[in-house]
Amino acid sequence: MANELDQILFSYNQPDFNKKLAILRSALSGGATFNLLSNEGQTVAKIIDEVRKNGDDAVRKYTKEYDSVDLPAEKFRVPKQQLEEAHSQISKDLLGSIRQSIENVRKYQTEIFVGNKKRPGIKYTPIKRVGICVPGASAPLASTVIMTAVPAQVASVKEIVVVSPPRYNESIHPVTLAVCFELGIEKVYRVGGVQAVAALASEKGIIPKVDKIVGPGNQWVQTAKKMVFGYVDIDSVAGPSEVLIIANDEANPAWAAADMLSQAEHDPGSAAVFTDSQQLAGKILEELKKQLERLKRKEATTKCLQKFGRIAVFENIDDAIGVANDFAAEHLQIQCGEQSIDLIMKKSYILGLICLTF
Repeated sequence: MANELDQILFSYNQPDFNKKLAILRSALSGGATFNLLSNEGQTVAKIIDEVRKNGDDAVRKYTKEYDSVDLPAEKFRVPKQQLEEAHSQISKDLLGSIRQSIENVRKYQTEIFVGNKKRPGIKYTPIKRVGICVPGASAPLASTVIMTAVPAQVASVKEIVVVSPPRYNESIHPVTLAVCFELGIEKVYRVGGVQAVAALASEKGIIPKVDKIVGPGNQWVQTAKKMVFGYVDIDSVAGPSEVLIIANDEANPAWAAADMLSQAEHDPGSAAVFTDSQQLAGKILEELKKQLERLKRKEATTKCLQKFGRIAVFENIDDAIGVANDFAAEHLQIQCGEQSIDLIMKKSYILGLICLTF
């Protein structure tokens, strides 16, 4: 009996191989946002317009409609005491990992910081206020706070505002709150989605208007960021979150499948494997089916894999690398055993990066 995931595996010896690759690439290029003329696009525009006109009342209305949480404006902001409580209640091991992550990101950002370099005739001035969108719907992503707030702090941004949907007991996940406290961020608002983006770009309301909005999000959030661009700056229109794995027969199929699922669970999230091994491709597909059975969000993840997931078998690894260059994925993995370093050193990879300029 055919499995619903069987269609995501295809090979170079099939007549429609290049067509399937083109379809995937096309799906990815349009997967980040809604068509502005679609019903969803018009809904985003309507919400933004209402928030501009009615401020906190509109934010409350749409938070109740989309997050099923009715918060008066004075409850939008998370009190400092709750940030401190969240910080005090996480485990020592987790806190240690958070601090190590912060240290790593801060070190890297400090060393690449362009403002450290003296350039005649150029003055670098940090922006006043940045707004960070932290996802909290399908899974809390506290790491987003680290990866966006720390670069802003290194650049000496004066004020950081965090928004995140109230999906955890009508508030924000405690680990996200703990990271905010660890970083000294005090303006944290339990508001997410289009209404949060609109509020960050509006002069009207409790949530302060920012100079730039950064951070990931689903199609609603990314479409909203696209629409408010010009009123404020944005980092980019990003998504769907994606990984492209180049693998040969030395790769561990269970690991490759797990890495694919880690992206597909974002819903939407793209996960692709390019390999020259038909045997490995088959093993990865079987691992996907097996590991999916253990996921709470099995149905949504499966649909995401069907739309944005592929296991493509190429005639040779060089062909796989060539197409990987064209895809320029956000995250690129090379799982080729001892050959990995050789491929990195001798081949030219185009890596997709999220660059934040403050």
